[in-house]
Amino acid sequence: MTQDLLDIALRLAAAFLSGALIGAERSFHGRPAGSRTHALVCLGAAMLMLIPIYQASWLGIPVDNNFSTNASRMAQGIMTGIGFLGAGVIFKQGFFTVRGLTTAASMWFTAALGILYGVGFYYPAMLATAAALATLAILRIIEWRVPRQSFARLSLSFAKGHVMDEDELRHILSNLGFVVHQADYRLADAGASFEYKFVVSTFGETKMRELAGRLSARPDIVSFHLSPTAD
Repeated sequence: MTQDLLDIALRLAAAFLSGALIGAERSFHGRPAGSRTHALVCLGAAMLMLIPIYQASWLGIPVDNNFSTNASRMAQGIMTGIGFLGAGVIFKQGFFTVRGLTTAASMWFTAALGILYGVGFYYPAMLATAAALATLAILRIIEWRVPRQSFARLSLSFAKGHVMDEDELRHILSNLGFVVHQADYRLADAGASFEYKFVVSTFGETKMRELAGRLSARPDIVSFHLSPTAD
């Protein structure tokens, strides 16, 4: 086996391993794009970058910056194309929650890793792989320890003639540390019931449980639905 073939095998193997490691972290946290997807993205990017690097020996075409397979154009095409794949894992859930952004970013980053491995830049690629794993694993722990704002959809149903005053309801929410961002009103069941629909936010997960307990203890509330929208 020639030195070129060994070098190609090493670049592709390193790209596959790095992509699989990043994808494993995504799989562990139940994200839609896991080890196989990330490994294929990184491997594919590395594989495509081999074309301009070895075009002189494989295709008999001398390296020319104006030729369509030069390395910079190939890298640009890869990073543009990966955006369509990343968009497939992003979706909006509820009013304030967009899921999949981190996974989309990790896929874009994995493609960039593949480019580095494809051109033989092992050192920055390995450092970047370690940094990505630290970002996805360690910073996740820090994020969960830092207080953050949580949003929820709250709907309450009352029998006609027994509707809680809105100021009283807002006072209850305020005392529990909730802020109302949006309010909707609905007359349902052919006018037999009235509904409040709020988008609320608070700091701390226990506040949601406190609110649910407070609302369930009120006899005038026929039903309520509290749905957190945290990512």
